[in-house]
Amino acid sequence: MPFRIENTIVNIYAEVIAVERIARMHDRVISHCTGPRSSQTVLPALFMRGGTSRGAFFHASDLPADSDLRDRVLLGVMGSPHPLQVDGLGGGHPLTSKVGIVSESDADDVDLDFTFAQLQPESTEVQTRANCGNMLAAVVPFAVEIGLITPVEDLMTVTVRTLNTGLVAEITIRTPPGPDGDRVVEFEGDTAIDGVNGTGSPISILFRDTAGSIAPSLLPTGRRRDELSLPDGITIEVTLIDNGQPVVILRASDLGLEGTETPETLEADTRLTSTIEHLRLQAGELMGLGDVSDKSYPKMTLVSAPSSGAALTTRSFIPQTVHRSIGVLAALTVATAACMDDTVAAEISQPGTGSERTLHIDHPSGSFPVELRLDGDTVTRSGLTRTARTLMAGSVFVPRSVWTGCDSDSTVSPTGTIRAQPEGSNA
Repeated sequence: MPFRIENTIVNIYAEVIAVERIARMHDRVISHCTGPRSSQTVLPALFMRGGTSRGAFFHASDLPADSDLRDRVLLGVMGSPHPLQVDGLGGGHPLTSKVGIVSESDADDVDLDFTFAQLQPESTEVQTRANCGNMLAAVVPFAVEIGLITPVEDLMTVTVRTLNTGLVAEITIRTPPGPDGDRVVEFEGDTAIDGVNGTGSPISILFRDTAGSIAPSLLPTGRRRDELSLPDGITIEVTLIDNGQPVVILRASDLGLEGTETPETLEADTRLTSTIEHLRLQAGELMGLGDVSDKSYPKMTLVSAPSSGAALTTRSFIPQTVHRSIGVLAALTVATAACMDDTVAAEISQPGTGSERTLHIDHPSGSFPVELRLDGDTVTRSGLTRTARTLMAGSVFVPRSVWTGCDSDSTVSPTGTIRAQPEGSNA
């Protein structure tokens, strides 16, 4: 793995810190193998906000290896299916019905592997095919919090691979010395992101190649514009694109909308939501995604003229609920389309000029800045800034009828460490 430090003293010191941090972590949580007297199975977890999303985070070894059993456990954790998820940690909304699963990576050029699981309040479906850039922002803080990674400098850059699609990101967080001298994740700072109260410490995310994350390519039909049929047979133009997230971009005006309506107004219009789903199912087939009736992708993004200083205005369906802001990778994909000639987004956007630019994507809660590097109208590199915060550390209980936990009396807990390469090092 990368980030190896040759200094023996530093290595030993890092090991001592890691062991102490793991011990502290497991003083606060109870392994599912050694839980208290209970009719339930106990799993150690952190509850975290990543960007404008929120969910439970687990070390992969604390969940079942079998994916079907794991999914049943996650349904129990989040309380699905139920519209309010009152019997679990879910918040009754897709943005708060998410799970992150983290482990050490066995790839030579990657430090951590991350699996994102999207649950829905009223569904038994657990989707792990698509990415979530917001939850991605909490991966490195989680790894430091449980002692999986030991920081040694004020800035720490870690390479993370999403097992959902193979997307790779370089994530940089701040890790200053804490009150006892150990380096800790800095959660407080002056960075504000629309859709979240207050401010936090900036988390920089730089993406490598994001084109065709789920669809076959950036433009899965090979065209910058396609046509979809409304329920009445009238056709409208759309752009079908995937630069980190499959997205269908369509003009709000083609659906009789201004494009600045509130999420509540859009969700209350049942004819509109039915039309959106009608179009989404067509788009799924055209994009090579097959039947997407039970999938959370492609996202449907309505675009309209931007406010002053922004590139364009958006309203996104995920897929039937309206996003209160916009997803990280959806914003990246929409920004990419805005910079490409002859797309539906480009005709109404103000994308700026130059090979390096920041596009502000307006959404219901404010604006989302996306940094792009371009060669012509091809995006060669992309980045953005998020914040994250640990909300709670402890134990999650699921019925033993769902999973009995370990079969032996040995504990399963995170014990590995990765020593971070100092910022700017070429090692």
